Amino acid sequence: MEAPVPGRVVAAPRMRLVAEPLKDSFGPEVIERIAADIAAVHPAFPRSEFVRRASDGFGDLELTPRARLISAALAATLPADRGEALRVLGASLGPPLGDRESGGMAAFVYLPHVYFVADHGLDHFEEAMWFQHEVTRRFTAEYSIRTFLDAHTQRTLAQLREWASDPDMHVRRLVSEGTRPRLPWAPRLQRFIDDPSPVVDLLELLKDDRAEYVRRSVANNLNDISKDHPDLAVEVARRWLRRPERARLVRHGMRTLVKLGHRGALEVLGYAERDGIEVEELAVVPRRVRIGDRTRLRAVVANRATSARSALVDFRVHFVKRNGSSPKVFKGKEARIEAGGRLEVAKTVSLARQTTRTPYPGTHRVELVVNGKVSAATTFEVDEPLPDSGPTLGAG
Repeated sequence: MEAPVPGRVVAAPRMRLVAEPLKDSFGPEVIERIAADIAAVHPAFPRSEFVRRASDGFGDLELTPRARLISAALAATLPADRGEALRVLGASLGPPLGDRESGGMAAFVYLPHVYFVADHGLDHFEEAMWFQHEVTRRFTAEYSIRTFLDAHTQRTLAQLREWASDPDMHVRRLVSEGTRPRLPWAPRLQRFIDDPSPVVDLLELLKDDRAEYVRRSVANNLNDISKDHPDLAVEVARRWLRRPERARLVRHGMRTLVKLGHRGALEVLGYAERDGIEVEELAVVPRRVRIGDRTRLRAVVANRATSARSALVDFRVHFVKRNGSSPKVFKGKEARIEAGGRLEVAKTVSLARQTTRTPYPGTHRVELVVNGKVSAATTFEVDEPLPDSGPTLGAG
């Protein structure tokens, strides 16, 4: 490492970041585990045939196709009566998660089960509902429940209304998470994108749930709704905020609208007033970096008014792309600034290569967004990395 020079920031040694593929946590041992679990409750299960079918080409596949292959092997070896197959598969499940929010990668052993009920349970509604109730207590059924919302909309909504008062928080969370119109890893629920009112009715039952785990899901669902029906989402948020203990849920549910500067969302959260709020400083240090390095954003906002003001301060960075640019909002601070007071906000921005973002050289614009309005702007320069360099840790 080079010797430090006064007044100069020296980057830490460069380190290659190699992430373990997700599929490596879902290996052949998953097949053996499922086979053993089923054989323990159903002695007639053709264990060897299942293992052979599930293993055929398994090593060449990624995580989701591996789970699909196992599901197909289950379909070929479980009882042809799919209601009976679901009862057998349900009896083979391990212990519930209880108060734990997640079972980690170990719980993905049940991903093939979710695909199985989605593909083979539609004609056996009662058994499929029981099975999904049990699976979600150990993993999640938010993917499979969506196939039933499409095929048996009213019956499934009725079942979800019952589950909204289930003793198990994972079942209650399924009610909100499974009905998210834009759940990231599952097909969209177009009927609820068009008309989210049935979903809102379910969220009303869960907005005061005793588990933060469930309330976060409610907020995420409201955020999904806000992308297609912003005014409806604001109306719901305003109604829910009649009780102040819901403030955290509502803020999380309004996050997309706040980033977009939606006036109604800002008003609901108390950030409509801008008079008297001034930007004293917006700085980027260093102003010139290489791909793989980091830079730090810093801003100071002052309240020149004669009374306190609520301030929501975020940074918006317009990352240079191959063609044009793409903005990303970095959450800053939410604070009440007294008259004459000041608020300092800082954020570190990485220019490392990531799976979700590829950095490009060029002039990057930084905007300071205060209460939904761009109140100041500056730029920083990004250069190509040094030869043979990779992503860095600790630079800047």
